[in-house]
Amino acid sequence: MNGTSIWLMIIGVSLVSLLPRILPVALFSRFDFPKPFKRWLAFVAPAVLGALTALSVLAPEGAISISLNNRYIWAFLPTLLVAIKTKSLFYSLLVGIVITALLYNFV
Repeated sequence: MNGTSIWLMIIGVSLVSLLPRILPVALFSRFDFPKPFKRWLAFVAPAVLGALTALSVLAPEGAISISLNNRYIWAFLPTLLVAIKTKSLFYSLLVGIVITALLYNFV
């Protein structure tokens, strides 16, 4: 591979990655959607985040594992408490990462 083909590949991969993100915004920004649809749409991101979190915590290896040996549940509980109390993404991530690291290294 020469330098030109590498640059063409980088540009092509960038376009393939960016177009699905930019096109919906460019196309749908001109429309005014009904309020019920906007209200429904506001719940999509938290629902997806909740589903991904539940899957990661309760089924870390592909099968549901609700047991005392599941480190992710033990890391999730204090992280959830910090998130509810502080409402800070930074502190929630910090607590989750620190507790997960402690559980992996010392338990």
